[in-house]
Amino acid sequence: MTNFADYKNLWVFLETAEGKAKSVGLELLNPGRRIADQLGCKLVAVLFGADNAEAEKAAAEYGADEIISVEGPDYAVYFTDAYAYGMHVLVEKYKPEIIFVGATNVGRDFAPRVSCRLKTGLTADCTSLDIDAETGNMAWTRPAFGGNLMATILCPDTRPQIGTVRPGVFKKAPPQPGRTVPIIKESIPVPQEEIKVELVESVKEIANELVKLEDAEIIVSGGRGVGGPEGFAPVRELANALGAAVGSSRAAVDAGWIPHAHQVGQTGKTVGPKVYIACGISGAIQHLAGMSGSDCIIAINKDPEAPIFKVADYGIVGDLFKVLPAMTKEVLRQKSE
Repeated sequence: MTNFADYKNLWVFLETAEGKAKSVGLELLNPGRRIADQLGCKLVAVLFGADNAEAEKAAAEYGADEIISVEGPDYAVYFTDAYAYGMHVLVEKYKPEIIFVGATNVGRDFAPRVSCRLKTGLTADCTSLDIDAETGNMAWTRPAFGGNLMATILCPDTRPQIGTVRPGVFKKAPPQPGRTVPIIKESIPVPQEEIKVELVESVKEIANELVKLEDAEIIVSGGRGVGGPEGFAPVRELANALGAAVGSSRAAVDAGWIPHAHQVGQTGKTVGPKVYIACGISGAIQHLAGMSGSDCIIAINKDPEAPIFKVADYGIVGDLFKVLPAMTKEVLRQKSE
């Protein structure tokens, strides 16, 4: 039986790439700070890499109380076996009560392997985090039944409690430049028998073409109102003029008009850009759950009663095939001046 008294502190796995902290880990330090304060424990950022200096600096500036930094050649590039082994060793040594992991491609691969090694529960793809008032357990909330319901899940019988959280759900706290915190350096060589894969080649050109909605400051999204795959042409033109990413509603994806990687919503990606432009999107609750955290929402729809207008900061009632070209023309004109 697990002795819960042995487990303390809240960890955030800070995913890195080429020594830099990815945005999702820094975002998770924000709710991590709130929940750690509720529990009266430390907020600890956990890093793996070959050189973590830059990521350590970011973790301190974005609110971690302490950093556990694992460096070595075995962690220069993400491998499931190496990272899961390293995290397993750390958890056995330090015994955290809670671990937050970003629901990225890496996080969705890493967290299940770690939870399995530790024989504990994992709640995947969360969109809300809190402490259950009655039990003191983490209350992980995530979409269920195709996004039609929200389920809150507890892990009362084992520790640590682990969950992956969608990128873009939380905003990063304002950084505190120059802030420093204690850093615990760990060296955890990975036994050769643990490594079952080998990196043959890394092709960055292909990686750069992937849709990165979570990191976009501006998103232009199309919905059922674009009418078909060709209807995304003016959406893309405006996005190109603004230097924005192209998003979509579930309806457009289900119709086969655009790949799933562009989908925003409960069953797609959760985003929080500075500007979100919804074109021909009615505003179903599943879509709103994925973009309502945007700083500024602009809605374009022919139906003045569309639910999207209730959450929009600015609304344009009109034909998107007339409105979008006019917007694109004006953006290009101002850029040329």
